[in-house]
Amino acid sequence: MRISVVDVGSNTVRLVVADAADGVPLPVHTAKWRLRLSEQVTPGGPIPERAVAQLVDAVAEASRTATRWGAADPPAFATAVVRNAPNRHEVLRTVRARTGVDLCTLPGEVEAELTFLGARRWMGWRSGPLALLDIGGGTLEVAFGRGRLPDFVASLPLGARRLTHEFFDDEDPPSPERVRALRRKVRHQLRDVAARIRWEGPRTAVATSRTFQQLGRLCGAAPGRHGPFVDRQMRRSDLRTAITQLAALPAAERAHLPGISAPRAAQSLAGAVVGHTALKLTGIKAVTVCPWAIREGVLLRHIEDGPSWWAEVARSSEEAAPADPVPLRIARASS
Repeated sequence: MRISVVDVGSNTVRLVVADAADGVPLPVHTAKWRLRLSEQVTPGGPIPERAVAQLVDAVAEASRTATRWGAADPPAFATAVVRNAPNRHEVLRTVRARTGVDLCTLPGEVEAELTFLGARRWMGWRSGPLALLDIGGGTLEVAFGRGRLPDFVASLPLGARRLTHEFFDDEDPPSPERVRALRRKVRHQLRDVAARIRWEGPRTAVATSRTFQQLGRLCGAAPGRHGPFVDRQMRRSDLRTAITQLAALPAAERAHLPGISAPRAAQSLAGAVVGHTALKLTGIKAVTVCPWAIREGVLLRHIEDGPSWWAEVARSSEEAAPADPVPLRIARASS
């Protein structure tokens, strides 16, 4: 049996096709289409028609590719760049009408729950009480749990691209005062969530997302070509050093650093500040950079709970998802 998932992120549309015969989503084909939606959309602004047309083309091609690989009708979701747009419903209707793909958006809390499931399955039960951090373009997701699904999740408007636009767009490289202002905001937003993580005392901490993968590489983790099974650790002290390194360079020069790609170079500094501040406030000294995240979480739910779960999640998410993430929301996850 083959299953697939389409993930519309702030920079790319990604397709994963996986074999699921043994209960584990083993990838057989992956593809991505680079749209850079975040560069075309001002945070809080609408998605322009040209970007919608590009999105339609990419989703249509992803759907055709999934069908060719024997995994038709993939669940498809869009993250904060679409979820926060005031013309979100129009964009989703256009994609459905032109591609037949029922693209939906998920609240940040649901994204955190699915990402936690992916990380839990990758890390295994030996990891014990588990804390999760995931930095996207628009939001930071935090989760903690002892079981298959998290005991609580939080979604905060602390995405790397969002904060870059707010603090750094008119200074390249930014002044030390701007960096300190960003850190103050992150500390304020994270205060309550960090207190909860400290109180819970996780045995293991993991970081997911492309942002953390690139920062991990900058901090000395093995490159991606070594494969997913290499243990990749990122220490808080190394991330602090990376902030100094990133802050001293304009975005174009950051792209020459190990692990930092050109499309994400501008937002790498904000991502590093968010990540380091989160680790410091929670008392976490090191994290494992985990290769499984939300896409694997979706595939695992499909395997473990059957395909009907997605229709219910998508329907309830469209009814409940806010136009913009609330500053702090902690929700008890269902089991």
